[in-house]
Amino acid sequence: MKTHTLKFRAVNKDTFEAIESNKKKVETRAGTVKNTKIEVGDVLKFVCGKESFEKKVSNIKKYKNIKAILKDYEPKEINPKLKTEGETIDMYYSFPKYKEKIKKYGLIAFELK
Repeated sequence: MKTHTLKFRAVNKDTFEAIESNKKKVETRAGTVKNTKIEVGDVLKFVCGKESFEKKVSNIKKYKNIKAILKDYEPKEINPKLKTEGETIDMYYSFPKYKEKIKKYGLIAFELK
């Protein structure tokens, strides 16, 4: 079991808080080399500024693109504020370099307990 740190920008503090309060039980990231090292049973340390907390990974799923991940998860499961596929795509593309990262690496969903 390893601990991996996932950082949130201050602008995404609402998502950080939704994970902490268990309103959001799945965290998605681009499938970069760093993120593919995370395994079931590992601990994710979520950090936003000086605040942090930990959650254990209970399941991991990999996807080629945003449409594929939306076959398994509703937009609100990915981010409680989202309602549509379009909003989900806009959210991912708002993150720095995510359009390119998703095209190159796909997405990974970490289910949390």
